[in-house]
Amino acid sequence: MNTGSVMPAGPSRDEDSTTASTRLNGTQRKAIVAGTIGNTVEWVDWALYSIFAKIIADEFFPKGNGAVALLSTLAVFAVGFVMRPVGAAVLGAYADRRGRKKGMTLTVALMAGAGFIIAITPSYEHIGVFSPLLLLVARLVQGFSAGGEFGSSSAFLVESAARGRRAFAGSWQQVSVAGGVLIASLLGTLTTSVLSDDALHSWGWRVAFIFGGLLGLVGLWLRVSVEDTDSFAEARSSGRTRTNPVKAMFVEHPAATLRVTGITIAGTLTYYIWVNYLPTYANLTTGIPLKTALLSQTLCLIVFVVALPFAGLLSDRLGRKPTMAGFAAGFVVLAWPLLHLLGNSFLSLFLVQLVGMLLILGYSANCAVVMAEQFPPEVRATGIALPYALAVAVFGGTAPYVTTWMHESGHSDLLWVYVSAASLISLVVYLTMPETKDKEFN
Repeated sequence: MNTGSVMPAGPSRDEDSTTASTRLNGTQRKAIVAGTIGNTVEWVDWALYSIFAKIIADEFFPKGNGAVALLSTLAVFAVGFVMRPVGAAVLGAYADRRGRKKGMTLTVALMAGAGFIIAITPSYEHIGVFSPLLLLVARLVQGFSAGGEFGSSSAFLVESAARGRRAFAGSWQQVSVAGGVLIASLLGTLTTSVLSDDALHSWGWRVAFIFGGLLGLVGLWLRVSVEDTDSFAEARSSGRTRTNPVKAMFVEHPAATLRVTGITIAGTLTYYIWVNYLPTYANLTTGIPLKTALLSQTLCLIVFVVALPFAGLLSDRLGRKPTMAGFAAGFVVLAWPLLHLLGNSFLSLFLVQLVGMLLILGYSANCAVVMAEQFPPEVRATGIALPYALAVAVFGGTAPYVTTWMHESGHSDLLWVYVSAASLISLVVYLTMPETKDKEFN
């Protein structure tokens, strides 16, 4: 028997390969940081509209019937989503033909410019019908921008990742979206807490939009400074880019296109109710002060943003299907008790928001990566953006309007049915779709 000392074995070739597949290099980290920060500041402008919906209703529409004015404001919010499929088709195809960097630069410039327009547009009292018309135009531009943003930034982040960290990298797309909502929520909390009602209505909300527009300029600068992805560069150099990516998506990848739509339904509905609109909805239905509701939203968003990358790591380990199915099944079961627990106390609202946002992690950590994994690079930005935008326009953009209409019609007790039904549809999609965690990706 050999009793001599045995030298410890070094890492095997398989171990080296595994480490390389999960470790982000400096270039990849820089790309994720630039993509995340640029996307964050763009979504501040988008989120501010829903946060200040009641004030915008008073400023841009005739006074006399607050419910009608609010519904009109939310209708403009929903109309902005109608432009998202248009922006997805035009800007997604632009990013597939000209590059992710150019697509993202254009979207942030459009979003910031429209935010400035909303900030400086005079009220209905001063210019009459031109006030809501200018508001409508600005929201259409923002919807057009947002439609292209998701596809471009998702493709950019996932293509910039190491193989074993694609969900982690993709989760930062939603970190940036939630981060934008968080900044907007902080602005809303600050202005509603510090300013009087008169100051808030006359100029305070406008300062928030101006600040959001200035942040958009920062995002523009960041996106100009970043390099495009290797996936796009290889597709372009090999002549695989398409003249008409939209047509190629529908003709060559119909199953993936339908799958992305089904993936999105429950995610966008629950996201826009829980993450964006719940403070306003709680204020309407329970009478809880808006500043208290916004404080609850801000605290829950902090937890949500911090947890998202960890949920992405969980998806990289367990897979897309189980983590997304857990999200949808959770809302199928818990929609009724959560919405019936909603009361006019800070604690009840906080618990409802927190549980809902923790469930949404299963969708938000996965949506960018699982959609990117459905398509090759020559149609990836379009394939992510267009079916996603169509689903968001139908189920996300209408969510605030539908929930408010239900309240005004005396049917608030049926909101849970709406949420559970959408979640059940997506649950079926998640359980039947192929697992793509270990899929080859270029």
